[in-house]
Amino acid sequence: MTYVVADSCIRCKLTDCVEVCPVDCFHEGPNFLVIDPEECIDCSLCEPECPVNAIYSEDELPEEQQHFLKLNDELSQIWPVITEMKAAPEDSDEWRDIKDKLQYLER
Repeated sequence: MTYVVADSCIRCKLTDCVEVCPVDCFHEGPNFLVIDPEECIDCSLCEPECPVNAIYSEDELPEEQQHFLKLNDELSQIWPVITEMKAAPEDSDEWRDIKDKLQYLER
């Protein structure tokens, strides 16, 4: 099993989660983070650290967000690993409560 970063992270890209990961499974894109399912050890440390509740265990990923499992796998293969917290994007607060943000994902 793995953890999955879902829709809420898009354009927020808060990095509180990356510092607690013991296996460096987070990867960073321009405006989104993903988890490499091959590296994730299912430790659950990242989930409570996410201020926008964008991280789910694979078993608890909502039905309407299932496509993020494949997206995390795909993008983790091409985006670089991130291991340290970074400053949030300047407009991240404006995006926290917006739903259905997939169209804003930058690859």
